[in-house]
Amino acid sequence: MPEATLALIFGTSFVVGLSGAMSPGPMLTLDIREAARHGFWAGPLIVLGHGILEFALVVALALGLSQFLDQGTLVAVISVLGGLFLVWLGVQMVRRPGALSLAPASQDGGSKGGGRNLVLAGALVSLANPYWSLWWATIGLGYLVWSLKSGMAGLASFFGGHILADLAWFGVVALAVAGGRRLMSDAVYRGISVACGAFLLLLGLYFIGTGTGLVR
Repeated sequence: MPEATLALIFGTSFVVGLSGAMSPGPMLTLDIREAARHGFWAGPLIVLGHGILEFALVVALALGLSQFLDQGTLVAVISVLGGLFLVWLGVQMVRRPGALSLAPASQDGGSKGGGRNLVLAGALVSLANPYWSLWWATIGLGYLVWSLKSGMAGLASFFGGHILADLAWFGVVALAVAGGRRLMSDAVYRGISVACGAFLLLLGLYFIGTGTGLVR
């Protein structure tokens, strides 16, 4: 892949991370439910647990990938796989925004503890989510290969943009739920989702193009 500027890595990582965070799943459900119970700070605490897990994963993957970056075929395969998954995710977000809602989930069951339990819940719900593993095995690996072309600064830009997207989205959702959803309506949520989906389609095509040599 061509070397990218740190700002480009950070910016695209933020949008891709935001798109993943917005997709319905266990972590979004946990965020909505716990914000309805505990208020705004449930969101950042859940993201803290999620971020600790992802930081460890990024370090481990980067250490393993660094020795293979000069193998063009492997880098190309990773890029194409990541691009295909981005395109698939983008199509899903553009085609099916109608089911998205910020309505609080049932408040039966689940964690009733304080901050420490919410941090742990954020890590465990990520680890137990098969989509999370698939994301990192495809899109995450592709982004790591791309960002490592700019060294540790590129890696830091990638992770910074990614985790900031999680913090921004789950924080806004927690604030909206805790405040009676006055901050964001379902229509706004769906509009942002469609815009992010379109961006993922374009970025996925770019990843596929760089992996196949069609884009230099």
